[in-house]
Amino acid sequence: MTAAKKKSSSPHDANALDLAREVLEIEAAAIIGLIARLDENFQRAVDIILNSHGRVTISGIGKSGHIARKIASTMASTGTPAYFVHPAEASHGDLGMVTNDDVFIALSNSGESSELLAIVPLIKRRGAKLIALTGNPQSSLAQQADAHLYAGAEKEACPLNLAPTASTTAALALGDALAVAVMQAKGISRDEFALSHPGGALGRQLLTRVRDVMGDEHDAPRVPGTAMLSEAILEMSRGRMGITAVIDDAHRVTGIFTDGDLRRALEKGIDLRCTPIETVMTRNPRTIAADKLAAEAVQLMEQYKVNQLLVVDAEHHLVGALNTHALFKAKVI
Repeated sequence: MTAAKKKSSSPHDANALDLAREVLEIEAAAIIGLIARLDENFQRAVDIILNSHGRVTISGIGKSGHIARKIASTMASTGTPAYFVHPAEASHGDLGMVTNDDVFIALSNSGESSELLAIVPLIKRRGAKLIALTGNPQSSLAQQADAHLYAGAEKEACPLNLAPTASTTAALALGDALAVAVMQAKGISRDEFALSHPGGALGRQLLTRVRDVMGDEHDAPRVPGTAMLSEAILEMSRGRMGITAVIDDAHRVTGIFTDGDLRRALEKGIDLRCTPIETVMTRNPRTIAADKLAAEAVQLMEQYKVNQLLVVDAEHHLVGALNTHALFKAKVI
């Protein structure tokens, strides 16, 4: 018998799986339970944020503080200037960040967090609007709020029904709902969203334009319609893109000649020196404008199963070319 003998499954493994499924069911039920409890207070909260001329300050302590940080991040990334402030730090000077133009969102499952209740009177005195997310509509925090949103759970997923689990999940989901509702009401566009996400893959997909990846327009391979096939092959080799555009006297694109067209021509035994490019090119090729998103170029290539695109202006003049290699290099795909 080898030392690497496979161990039999422990009964604890099955128990862990059962418990994990139960946790997910409880937390999912907590989120679903919020749907029926949504009322005019949600619309009031949205209107408060929309009518604000300042920023949104979000606060909470303990696990609620972690959720508050995430909600602040989501709001900021969806077009609503927001930031997190720790309630204890707020009592020691950070409350100076809150003005009468701002909205203060307080998270507390019990609605009785002493650190938050200590600063509520000061928030009110400054004239800022207060939105409370709690699991207790009768709590002190809820009663003082301009809009109260129920963000609790009937049961925690913790076996002891003590650790904040389902309640924090519910608060997070409700915060997302509030952020998205405000985003939609503001009419945040895709381009505006992109401005908050310039880094990483998301930024590249949303901000990179065709002009950014097509290279210098003078390097785009091209031959006149009067050229012979042999000239087109030389131009393809120079351009190193596996294509050449075919243009008329006004530099408008009339066709494209690709590596695939060349293979088909060779299979037919066509004389490379005596064959006009116009007789073997592909007419009406797929093109794209330079100001289009590079992600749209990827979509076109996938849709029409091509590896290159010619870039043209409004009058169909050739201004560049790009292929999948350029898109890979720019990390768009």
